[in-house]
Amino acid sequence: MYIPKYFRIDDEEVIYDFIEEYSFATLVSQHNGEPYATHLPLMFYKSEHALYGHFARPNEQWMDVENQQVLAIFQGPHCYISPSCYETTKAVPTWNYVSIHVYGKLEIIEDKKLIIDSLNDLVNKYESPDSTYNLSGVDPSYIEGMSKGIVAFRINIASIEGKAKLSQNHPTERQELVIKHLENSSQHDQIQIASLMKKNL
Repeated sequence: MYIPKYFRIDDEEVIYDFIEEYSFATLVSQHNGEPYATHLPLMFYKSEHALYGHFARPNEQWMDVENQQVLAIFQGPHCYISPSCYETTKAVPTWNYVSIHVYGKLEIIEDKKLIIDSLNDLVNKYESPDSTYNLSGVDPSYIEGMSKGIVAFRINIASIEGKAKLSQNHPTERQELVIKHLENSSQHDQIQIASLMKKNL
């Protein structure tokens, strides 16, 4: 990923927090000699420095992805920045965003217990605290049957790149004008970008 020095995220904890919060990723590999992508949630295990997830078995990406160097893209909030925010007409439009790229080798998981444990973790992460649903309460034979329809995997992380393009290349006064403009928006991503820009000032 192209990252000018003023947009690079160097703080690992900030990167990890983004992966946790924006965990619905795009997983890119080579399949039959062509780029291939699947959109899916990935669980980050900091202690293992690894990502866990699963493909639907009919998705052929899993068939030749093992031991490939893959790319998982975690996309944070993003929005258009209009030059009308600025104090000058000598400007062009741009786009502010946060994106994390994770690279690593993928291995297929065969261990049934590990598969069920990772599915439990996934459900527990996304179910609301007051939800009555829990995978452990589902008929084990049903879970066993459903688990045959997926292919679980682990990505052993080799490297991570983080980019936060938040108008850092503009003067502080201009960044403040952009923040004010975005805060008046009703769009969620614009409000999120404004908040991130504020923290970054």
